[in-house]
Amino acid sequence: MGTIRNTRAAVAVLTMALVVAGAAACEGGGGGGGGAGKAGASAAAATPPQPFGANGYRGLQLSMTKDEVLAAGALEPSPVSVLNGCTDYAYKGGPAPDPVRMANEAEVHAKAGKALARMDEMRAKRKTLPPLAAGASLKELQEHSARLQEQLQQDAADQKEFAELQKDLDLVTPARKARDEALRATGRVNFGTEGLRQVVAPADARTAEGVGAGSTEEELKRAYEGKELKPTKGGTYELPAESGSGGPDWFYEFTVADGKVAGLALVKHNTYCA
Repeated sequence: MGTIRNTRAAVAVLTMALVVAGAAACEGGGGGGGGAGKAGASAAAATPPQPFGANGYRGLQLSMTKDEVLAAGALEPSPVSVLNGCTDYAYKGGPAPDPVRMANEAEVHAKAGKALARMDEMRAKRKTLPPLAAGASLKELQEHSARLQEQLQQDAADQKEFAELQKDLDLVTPARKARDEALRATGRVNFGTEGLRQVVAPADARTAEGVGAGSTEEELKRAYEGKELKPTKGGTYELPAESGSGGPDWFYEFTVADGKVAGLALVKHNTYCA
């Protein structure tokens, strides 16, 4: 009986040891897997987002045509702005088109187009009165004086009409501000008559040097010291885009307000809307 009890006790001890060892192994294995999972999650979380740059952003390359950009799926399929003859698209996952704002943009564009056409017509019709020849007769002097008076009256009428037409052109500025404000956080991509002309970064985007909305003006200057960063008359800073980005006309544009970067974009010079 003593032998049997001793044997049973030994088996119980051995069984307990195996259970404890198994639990420790499972805990170690689970911990190792969890550690790897946590490390992977940390690595993924630590992976910085793609920088905003001329060498590519969200699947968009500056050398792409409009059809190529839309086919690549980098943008939403429907325009979010039609201001001034250009067409803007939101990045994938961006806001839906605002029909009210876009209807206003279309109206503003139509009025501005008619105003410019009328101004061009008025300029083309205007004729400069030739000077009176030396030794002109009294009759010629009187006729010249009458024509000069007519021209002065026509010029006054033209100036009045120009002032009215200018009001329609001035509608573009507030419409542009409304568009920029509506799409400031999400960014947009702009196409003109010659294709891609502007890539506006979302508010959370940063360049490879870490500059974006919220950066101070000093941080901007320090990040691009010695790299041809120049202020413009429009209250922005421009920087030539890196080579191989789709052509020499591409520039970074940093909009600065109250000592901080308020907007970031890539802009192609010498391109126009309709």
